[in-house]
Amino acid sequence: MFISHIILKNWRNFLSVDVELGDRVFVVGPNACGKSNFLDVFRFLRDIVKPGGGLQKAVKDRGGVPKIRCLLARRYSDIEIEIHISESHNHPPKWKYSIGIRQQKGGSNPPILSYERVWKDNNQILDRPNHKDEEDKLRKTQTHLEQINANAEFRDIAKFFESVLYLHLVPQLLRYPEAFSGPGISEDPFGRSFLERITKTSEKTRKSRLTKIENALRSAVPQLKHLTDIKDEMGVPHLEAVYEHWRPQAGKQREDQFSDGTLRLIGLLWSLLESDSLLLLEEPELSLNAAIVKKLPSLMYRIQRQKKRQIILTTHSADLLEDEGIGGEEILLLTPSPEGTKVTTASLIDNVRDLLEGGLSIAEAVLPLTKPSEINQLEIHL
Repeated sequence: MFISHIILKNWRNFLSVDVELGDRVFVVGPNACGKSNFLDVFRFLRDIVKPGGGLQKAVKDRGGVPKIRCLLARRYSDIEIEIHISESHNHPPKWKYSIGIRQQKGGSNPPILSYERVWKDNNQILDRPNHKDEEDKLRKTQTHLEQINANAEFRDIAKFFESVLYLHLVPQLLRYPEAFSGPGISEDPFGRSFLERITKTSEKTRKSRLTKIENALRSAVPQLKHLTDIKDEMGVPHLEAVYEHWRPQAGKQREDQFSDGTLRLIGLLWSLLESDSLLLLEEPELSLNAAIVKKLPSLMYRIQRQKKRQIILTTHSADLLEDEGIGGEEILLLTPSPEGTKVTTASLIDNVRDLLEGGLSIAEAVLPLTKPSEINQLEIHL
């Protein structure tokens, strides 16, 4: 399944969003326009349904309703999210899930549902609040989506949201996890427990994926061979590879000796191979050579065809967006405005469409629109 449409109101940077989504989505825009906040709506829904989660924790982890509600929200200040889920590309939605959230009066009061609705094949099967919710106001502090005894008719939606995967691997966290004290984030979005995730995979699957990753790495890091996972004498998992050099006997290296780009590429490739669930990526081009970045879209496409999965990623990279296979319908352009960040499918912008039809790449047609209007005034007076 994949998300074919999203509607947002008063979510973070966005006063109003209503866009179609394909099986591959590139989110572009200037700094601080809300690209990460756009991805976070999918993580928010996952946090509602995951074990140990729920609506109250998902909101609290983000600082409360005032932190996730758009600052431009006026009289009507409910946060609204609506997601359409299709079973395959170019099919009508099988499911629609929508939720409205508001802050109760009084600073210490928990957020409550203003509504929760579910449609299956365009037939509405849930409409809250109902009379029981009105009789017992505490029921409005929880979604039916997060409750096993209440979501039987639409549990497929909960399972789909729970499977959403986000990774923005920070190489330093992977190399030196012990140097960062304190509890980790449950979903491990920055890769602190990435090696543990690898070792928890069945041996056959783990070896198969590492072999595929090694084969892919041959063109990017030709000296690196025999990529495998091991455990040291303390049982701590590591990645290990042979790094060929001028000496007759090549030396073995572990992840703490891998470059940032190598680690991020391994993390990206593993995530692409890991499952068929929705994958969220932030700036996958970071630390990578431009020639490698140019290959990422086609690499993702080939894996997507096998996995039949959806990928939504943010990027600033002209190299990544030069790929001729990327269509304007795959690009979401985020544009700050006095009424919040606007989200527009690039193919619906007349000027962009004309440029693409004239033979320009997505990078040439769209990225100039992400340039800050006052960028030429950027300087430091000494």
